[in-house]
Amino acid sequence: MFGWLTSLWNSKRPILTEPDDMKKFLIVGLGNIGEKYHNTRHNIGFKILDKLAEEQGFTFEDAKLGAIATFKHKAKSVLCLKPSTYMNLSGKAVRYWMEKENIPLENVLVITDDINLSFGTLRLKTKGSDGGHNGLKDIQHTLQTTTYNRFRFGVGADFGMGRQVDYVLGKWNDDENKAIPERLEKTTQLILSFVFAGVKNTMNQFNGT
Repeated sequence: MFGWLTSLWNSKRPILTEPDDMKKFLIVGLGNIGEKYHNTRHNIGFKILDKLAEEQGFTFEDAKLGAIATFKHKAKSVLCLKPSTYMNLSGKAVRYWMEKENIPLENVLVITDDINLSFGTLRLKTKGSDGGHNGLKDIQHTLQTTTYNRFRFGVGADFGMGRQVDYVLGKWNDDENKAIPERLEKTTQLILSFVFAGVKNTMNQFNGT
């Protein structure tokens, strides 16, 4: 049924037909592919985009270097990407789709987990270090800049010495699972605000909520 869409995703032609590049946006949710990583803290980027897809009524299809979907919001064209490169090579997928669709860097938003924020805390920034996050580290290296929009979702740091990897690759606990639905609704509001109202207004409205 979706064969023609898959062909379009993988063709050299742009998917977004919007002639004004400043009205095109790339929203990237970081995560790892495979059932073993499903619903883990490190995959919050995938989870947030899945929630956005549910609310906006679009479906992801496999394409080059990731799963891709598009939707329109307030006359803006949005391309959503869940990279299939695994976390450590996320930059390759981000650069490919930026270049293919001619999306300006200021219209790119990368969604990731952050152990330095308490669970459920939302923080949007326009620049900064990778904070030890391998996905952000590769994006920074590939794009050769630390100035790009990143949306961090706090997952907390409830782990002992040497247990960080097990923690971020672990499943949400019962309390987190109960709180996640409300937090996900807030994340999709943030994304839509980023697209329509811009990064500065969105930072003012959502950071720390």
